[in-house]
Amino acid sequence: MTISGQERARIYIPILLISAIAWMMLLVNPGSIMTLTHCPVTDSGTSLASFQMLLAMNPPSSITAGWALMLVAMMSATLIAPIGHIFERSFKRRRARSVILFVVGYAAIWMTAGSIFLAVKLALSLLAPQSYLPAVVVGLIAFVWQCSPIKQRCLYRGHNHSELAAFGIAADRDALRFGITHGLWCVGSCWALMLFPMLLAQGHLAAMAAVTFLMISERLEQPQPLSWTLRIRGKLMRIVIAQTWIRLHQLR
Repeated sequence: MTISGQERARIYIPILLISAIAWMMLLVNPGSIMTLTHCPVTDSGTSLASFQMLLAMNPPSSITAGWALMLVAMMSATLIAPIGHIFERSFKRRRARSVILFVVGYAAIWMTAGSIFLAVKLALSLLAPQSYLPAVVVGLIAFVWQCSPIKQRCLYRGHNHSELAAFGIAADRDALRFGITHGLWCVGSCWALMLFPMLLAQGHLAAMAAVTFLMISERLEQPQPLSWTLRIRGKLMRIVIAQTWIRLHQLR
C-alpha cells in the first residue's frame, strides 16, 4: 500500500509539531530540567547523607519527566520513517492504534535505558559535581562509538522495518514488537550521543540540538560497508541549505 503526499504530511507535520512543543518547553526553563540541583552537603563528598540530600533536591519523578521531555524533543523526528512504514502497511482504521502501540514499545525501551542513564548521572553528580570531566569522557566514547562498525550495524538494522500483520491481535502484536525492536536498535546506535548532553554542567540545550541534528542526518545517509571509519553526515545540512536557497529565490 502506497500513501499519498497528503497522508505523508499527516505523518510528519504532527510529529514535527510535537517535537517543536517539547523544544519550546525546554527553552522556557532552560537547563534546569537536565541540571541537578546541588548544595554544600552534596558537594562535600560522597556519603549516604549527601546521596539522600541529592535525591531530596532532585526527586526521581522530576528527573524522569525531564528525560521523557528530552526524549520527545530529540527523537520524535527520527520516527517519521518507521511511522510512515506503519501507515503503508496498515489499513486506515488501524493506523492510529498501530502507531500508538509502536510508540509505547519504543518509549518503553528508551525509558528503561533512561533509568540507567539517570542513575549514571546521579552517581557522577555525587562524585564530581559541576565537573565537565564525565561529559568529556562520554564525548570521547561517543566519538569512538560513532566510528565503530557496531554502531553502524545498529543504525542500519533500525532501517530494517519488519512486515506487519493486517488484522486482529497479530497486527497489534507486530506493531508493539516493531516499536520494541526499533527502540533497541535505536538505543544501540544513539546511547552515547544521548548520554553526553545529560552530563554537561552547562550548555545542555546546545548539545542536545547538535546531537539531534546528527541523529537525523545519519538516518538520511545511504548504508555503507561496515568498518572502522569516521563518516561525515552532511546530507541534512545540504538539504537545509538547498531548501533555504530555494525559498530565498522564490521571495526574490
